[in-house]
Amino acid sequence: MKVYVVSAFSMNGSGGNKAGVVLDDFAFSANAKIALAASLGYSETVFLSDSGKADFKLEYFTPKGEVPLCGHATIASFIVLRDLGRLKKSKHTIETAAGLLRVWIDGDGLVFMEQNNPSFFEIIPNERLTSCFHPLSLDERFPARIVSTGLRDIIIPISTSNALEIMVPDFKAISILSKEMKCIGIHCFALTESDIDNTTTAICRNFAPLYGINEEAATGTSNCALACYLHNLGIRPQRYIFEQGHNLSSVSRIIVELKTDTNILGVRVGGDGVIEGMLDKNTSIWGSREK
Repeated sequence: MKVYVVSAFSMNGSGGNKAGVVLDDFAFSANAKIALAASLGYSETVFLSDSGKADFKLEYFTPKGEVPLCGHATIASFIVLRDLGRLKKSKHTIETAAGLLRVWIDGDGLVFMEQNNPSFFEIIPNERLTSCFHPLSLDERFPARIVSTGLRDIIIPISTSNALEIMVPDFKAISILSKEMKCIGIHCFALTESDIDNTTTAICRNFAPLYGINEEAATGTSNCALACYLHNLGIRPQRYIFEQGHNLSSVSRIIVELKTDTNILGVRVGGDGVIEGMLDKNTSIWGSREK
């Protein structure tokens, strides 16, 4: 068994969000996969194997349990396959617990993955959010709302990027609200001044303590939900570019593209990545950029 450590959604070769990637040779129970994910300590570890329905089967585990889909872990797995020379075509299919999805490698080597078309759920009253962050400065132009392109997230608009940076999360309150609303967690964002006028670039922070992830440096599924949320509000650039991980000193760049007519017909998220190192079967680290 080989476990690769990959930074997905890296920006100019640095930053990104680390995931464990396990290829091929494993026969673990779900509990063993959770234990391995916990021992690695990353927000998600993906187990990639053969599929009878698609090119690959991907299973995603946090340190606390299995989740049906993870954007950055999917990108990470295809970064490994790309760098090992195991991809013989530009388009692939993957089997996940969230359904069959497609993955593309574009001409620049960036990896893009398909998401489910969005589902929009209830708007969350502002008073339900005040216990989750201190101080909390909401962007009153937009509502807080649950959106999903595979995983349910509470999308919360923040007034400025500075307000987003300085707010302190209350992980217990976030967990309680996430569990009550049957969501993975909370995805907060602040638009920059140019967003509404031209290209949409938002700074984001993501919190999923209910699943053992206090804060995450890059989340593909959450940013897809955010792009669909913004599109639904009439903010519609050709391509959404989100930055995440500033508070974790691991800045990530996540790109979301929407295929639209009168409705959203397709969603895909992508970015770059870099293999940081590899663990052998004895879990000793070698050839890693960080010990």
